[in-house]
Amino acid sequence: MYRYDAFDQALVDERVAQFRDQTRRFLAGQLSEDAFRPLRLQNGLYVQKHAPMLRIAIPYGTLSSVQLRALADIADRYDRGYGHFSTRQNLQLNWPALEAVPDILAELAAVQMHAIQTSGNCVRNTTTDHFAGVARDELVDPRPYCELIRQWSTIHPEFAFLPRKFKIAVTAATADRAAVQVHDIGLRIVRDDAGQLGFEVWAGGGLGRTPVVAPLIRPFLPERELINYLDAILRVYNRFGRRDNKYKARIKILVRELGAETFAGQVEAEWAALRGGPSTLTDAVLDDLRAAFAPPPYSRLDDDVALPDAALSDAPGFAAWAARSVTLHKVPGYRAVTVSLKTHGVAPGDATSDQMRVVADAAERFGFGEIRVSHHQNLVLPDVERAALPELHAMLKAARLAAPNVGLLTDIIACPGGDFCSLANAVSIPVAQAIQARFDDLDDLFDIGEIELNISGCINSCGHHHVGHIGILGVDKAGEEWYQVSLGGVQGPRAAIGRIIGRSFSRAEIPDVVECLVRAYVELRESADERFIDAVRRVGLEPFKVAVYGNADRPERAAA
Repeated sequence: MYRYDAFDQALVDERVAQFRDQTRRFLAGQLSEDAFRPLRLQNGLYVQKHAPMLRIAIPYGTLSSVQLRALADIADRYDRGYGHFSTRQNLQLNWPALEAVPDILAELAAVQMHAIQTSGNCVRNTTTDHFAGVARDELVDPRPYCELIRQWSTIHPEFAFLPRKFKIAVTAATADRAAVQVHDIGLRIVRDDAGQLGFEVWAGGGLGRTPVVAPLIRPFLPERELINYLDAILRVYNRFGRRDNKYKARIKILVRELGAETFAGQVEAEWAALRGGPSTLTDAVLDDLRAAFAPPPYSRLDDDVALPDAALSDAPGFAAWAARSVTLHKVPGYRAVTVSLKTHGVAPGDATSDQMRVVADAAERFGFGEIRVSHHQNLVLPDVERAALPELHAMLKAARLAAPNVGLLTDIIACPGGDFCSLANAVSIPVAQAIQARFDDLDDLFDIGEIELNISGCINSCGHHHVGHIGILGVDKAGEEWYQVSLGGVQGPRAAIGRIIGRSFSRAEIPDVVECLVRAYVELRESADERFIDAVRRVGLEPFKVAVYGNADRPERAAA
């Protein structure tokens, strides 16, 4: 994984000192709230419903065991002994004291971490596939390009105050576990007909108030021109993006209003002036970046493909865990293991400080000291020897980290919602917990199969409800919490935005609604192999509406 050089370390150290002085002046009354707001936001600090919230950057979702232990220690000393892993592969602390934040940032800097640009109208943390570097379906490891984007975008003077926040995702896999088509910029690494490496470039995607699947604006961008082209896109957006209305300030609105073809033409014109210039990538730069992500010293192991991983142990629960949590690795004899943070009764994505230490220990004991944070709010141990799976399972089970529900209905993505966020219309966490409680039978979960259920407490879609197979959105009706339900959302190569099925529901009704949807699917599917999302695509929404509302009560339009 990437290690800071002297420039990186000096930058984060100086930023800590700068923010320490800014915080001191604010607390002393020498800086107004309006003056302090942009300063704290670009250091990851929000003011939430009950306390400040600090969002810590985990670049492209890659952590070392040392860093994860540091996060655990910080959660113990400065928070309430836990952290929340987000869909942007970051970690959020929900209860830090404002005056302690500079000390937290200093401790982060000591382990090559920071909170720079995790909020504010700037380029946010670049995300990628949580199996990057070990996935069997990827062309190359995308993380060197993510690191390049991190270096280019961090405190970039031209893009520090964009019309609105800006998110970039990169993938090199056919499955696209990074959801590139619903980002402001999505990059998919490909080869052209001559075998040259480059990028498909998607621009103008996003969720929130106006969910949009990005159009493809360039089918092939030469590898060396990546930064020049990103500069071109950001310059067009910075120049023409709306600043008079924050609800229309995202690049997706600009692309929609101009039209994808016109927008792409403006980017191409801007790129023409930059192409081949000082930011063109050289062999030396690319070689240095790739060297930072060189494969670890794998052992030469046998990989008996005839023996399933689930057959390695007869320990209770091992077979179910292995079937859902263990993923094939590009190196024979190794597996990538997803550590579920979706234990029943716990907020999705939350991990206690003790659990973080267990995962850090496991990363060293069973791998090479590396951990990934997934887009689905779970953790990943990317390099586990296949023979060690039973021992790892026992270790995780003792820490309540071995729920065998990865990819199943209770592997819910959820934002913090109204329990923490001042923007939320409704709570998310209790709804997720109620659904998990309703579907707590493992046999039933396995029979139902893969379903992605996402919950957001407001239209900002931090829980990515628009791309959930089942999406749940909290809405405000006359000061009360209600929930809209959508079906058919999906990320990946066939990305689609879910469609609302009808009138909204009370919080108490949501588990029943989900159960009706699931029962309808089980009755409608052509075989046990047909996934929920495939059944929805095949039969449409109508049978599911009837299952939820009945023929007489089925609404013809959505109501907020």
